Amino acid sequence: MKIKSYLYSQLSLSFLPIFLGLYFITSIIFLVKIASLTSVITIDAYELFKLYLYSVPKIIFFTVPISFFISLVITLAKLSSEYELIVITSFGLNPLKILKIFFPATFLLSIALIIVSVGLIPKTNYLTESFLEVKKKEANFNIKASEFGQKFGDWLIYIDAKDDKKYEKVKLFKTDNKLDQFIIAQSAVLDNKEGNLSFKLIDGKAFYISHEELNQINYRTMDINDSITSKKKYTFTNSYDYWNYYLSKGQDIDDFTFYILTSIFPLISLFLVVAFGYYNPRYEKNRAIALSLIAIVIYYILTKYLTKNVLLHSLYIAPILWSIGTYILYSKLTKKLY
Repeated sequence: MKIKSYLYSQLSLSFLPIFLGLYFITSIIFLVKIASLTSVITIDAYELFKLYLYSVPKIIFFTVPISFFISLVITLAKLSSEYELIVITSFGLNPLKILKIFFPATFLLSIALIIVSVGLIPKTNYLTESFLEVKKKEANFNIKASEFGQKFGDWLIYIDAKDDKKYEKVKLFKTDNKLDQFIIAQSAVLDNKEGNLSFKLIDGKAFYISHEELNQINYRTMDINDSITSKKKYTFTNSYDYWNYYLSKGQDIDDFTFYILTSIFPLISLFLVVAFGYYNPRYEKNRAIALSLIAIVIYYILTKYLTKNVLLHSLYIAPILWSIGTYILYSKLTKKLY
């Protein structure tokens, strides 16, 4: 138990700096990407922070697998460089037994990453797209005071004054072959209802004019909705329905498989941990970090290729190929010596 606690304590010392560093760098990249949206839409500090929160599951998904794998390798490499692995091995803990110690934490981490990637990322992607769609519609809806010929959906609109999303002395007019509609309001507010823009008209009158009659309605409040339909083809309910909908249509299969294969990367790479982490500091140099980075690049290229070409079959092809390859490498580099 003491050796197990010691190994996990060393792992935490390696993991936290690497994870925080990668998280900070990735956050900067996402923030720059979000800030670039200001060329298209206007967002305040709260909305910027809101979009960043939507990006957190993606940041965690991209940083945690790499951080954890490198941390495992560095932990064993550090123990090797300080001759502590030799002492640990003398107590009967061979590489496979050390892997058994790290296996539960790695397994739980992979499950958590699957939940984040397959469960949370679709939801945050949908929220981000919905938010941006609304902001773009608001940006396109740029009604100026005292100008004719402006439109809100099917309505011609004229306003006397404007203060942000509040409008004064509003006139709306719409006509077709049988009926003309004319609405006046003392004031109005542009409202966002779950992604649909609407005008809330306050204190006014509505006139409905046909060839035979004229009707007048006095109102306290009236909502005029934007008739432009949303471009979203799917309304998010939960992650299971989301993937069931798109996978049944043969869409987003590469994303689904990539999420899962990336999530299980630390789990199916445990043989690489001992293959790269075990070395004799008297005769060998510490190449753990360089070898780990090469392995990460190879794995990501392999998964990208397989997810694009064999789709759902990559869910078993990639882990089998990777596990066999890493075990062969472990057998040649570590198993025969320790």
